[in-house]
Amino acid sequence: MKVTTIGFSKKSLRSFVSLLQQNKVTRLIDTRLHNTSQLAGFAKKDDLEFVMEMLQIQYIHDLSLAPTESLLQAIKQKDISWKEFETIFKDLLQERKIETRINEMIGDGIPCFLCSEEKPHQCHRKLVTDYLREFDNRIEVIHL
Repeated sequence: MKVTTIGFSKKSLRSFVSLLQQNKVTRLIDTRLHNTSQLAGFAKKDDLEFVMEMLQIQYIHDLSLAPTESLLQAIKQKDISWKEFETIFKDLLQERKIETRINEMIGDGIPCFLCSEEKPHQCHRKLVTDYLREFDNRIEVIHL
């Protein structure tokens, strides 16, 4: 089962859309806590939803895959390390039992988990997909 992830930072709308199309993404799952900021540019919820509709890609904003406000602030302000963030976020995913929704999230198409970070190495979208792989090792993750 192919699963993709993408961050919109440092990407033009053209390159963002091209990556989704090249990888035959059918569902964009927005994992951001805040998706209406002016800093999001083309990735503001309403604009992104409209673009996905034109591309016939389902758009879903799933807050159960987002960090809490306090956790987000703690990592941004460097009150906690990335390792601490990983542990707390994984516990949060476990508490939310997101693994019970693997089939719903993946479905019969190719989902793409979205956040703002350009690269996945220190990003919660990677933590989400790593967590899901613990429950289904058929999941192949491709970071776009």
